[in-house]
Amino acid sequence: MTLPSPAYLAGMLLFGLIGFAAFRYGGKSEMPAVRWIGAALMVYPYAISDTWLIYAIGVALCAMMYWLRDWGS
Repeated sequence: MTLPSPAYLAGMLLFGLIGFAAFRYGGKSEMPAVRWIGAALMVYPYAISDTWLIYAIGVALCAMMYWLRDWGS
């Protein structure tokens, strides 16, 4: 068993915190798109094992959240 790299752990922490903040914000402001993307940001790192994929998917989900933030309001 090998331990994940510091960059991998930093990506998990970074996108997990962004996801938690987006999930809370989406719930309080009744924006379902932001809330679901926030949930995805919190969960997806557990299914990904490559460091570069953590960052690529995280950036893509954050960009999607930025573009769809007005969809649910």
